[in-house]
Amino acid sequence: MDLDEAVRLWDPEPGWLNSASYGIPPAPAFEALQRALAEWRHGTTGWDAWDRSTDRARAAFARLVAVAAEDVAVGASASQLLAPVAASLPAGSRVVVPDVEQTSNLFPWLVQDLDVVTVPPADLPGAIDDRTDAVAFSVVQSATGEVAATDDVVAAARAHGALVVADATQAVGWLPVDASAFDVMAVSAYKWLMCPRGTAFCYVSPDVRGRIRPVAANWYAGEGDASYGPPLRLAKDARRFDIAVPWFSYVAAAPTLELLLEIGIGPIHAHDVGLANRFRDGLGMPPGDSAIVTVARPDASKRLEAAGIRASVRKGAARLAFHLYTTEDDVDAAIAALTS
Repeated sequence: MDLDEAVRLWDPEPGWLNSASYGIPPAPAFEALQRALAEWRHGTTGWDAWDRSTDRARAAFARLVAVAAEDVAVGASASQLLAPVAASLPAGSRVVVPDVEQTSNLFPWLVQDLDVVTVPPADLPGAIDDRTDAVAFSVVQSATGEVAATDDVVAAARAHGALVVADATQAVGWLPVDASAFDVMAVSAYKWLMCPRGTAFCYVSPDVRGRIRPVAANWYAGEGDASYGPPLRLAKDARRFDIAVPWFSYVAAAPTLELLLEIGIGPIHAHDVGLANRFRDGLGMPPGDSAIVTVARPDASKRLEAAGIRASVRKGAARLAFHLYTTEDDVDAAIAALTS
């Protein structure tokens, strides 16, 4: 589907530059959710009808990140899906993490009896050595929009036998990502993937699956009918890490992810980064490679708010995010607000 045609399925109020906080749903997703809510209101169907959307969403997400659906677990948040990975490391294991890492990929490690070492993002590859058991980082940093030197981090980890755990929440949806480069990759889908909050996916490589204890084991992760009684019978693939999902969130997630597949991440990436660079140029900034731009100018957030531009503030800087439904008028309004 052509991107220019597809964007007609979105209807944001002008000035929405905050997809790094949450994304706007397309019409098919919103309509599917309304139908499901009406069914719930009147009791016209069973939950299994809604739950079929979960595997549709799983399959679409897997295609978006170039892996097999059976290697993807589902849940409600990235931290929830990363927690079993952290809990499976032996006590005292060293985990290297960027010092600006969003806490969804930091607290799961800190809460365990692990040796967590934080370093500046640029120093991450060099901080990985023979003492490192795992490296956890974001493909795109939430606070700054910085795109990680993923190839360098992965190469350093492989050279030293360290587990590679990525949070791609701020990347998947606008940046082409091949999840198979990592051992584990988690994504909260309510931002750039424009799904409802309560949708999250986690790629778990078959090579490391046996090293991770499914400490949140539940009926949803079971093989066949696992509703009652022993013995333990978990799925043999990554579904053993599934956590029972909020049905309605996945009802809307499935059509959204399927629509993204029709459009293609390549055109979205070109559109998003192109608009971000239009914004950078308007402020006299050098071009960049991210769809997220941070502006540390005094009163930037107040100026944007006064102009009707919805953005966010992270670490004292205004954070603007440019996505497929962003227009040149949105960009130009933000430039005018910050330069007038």
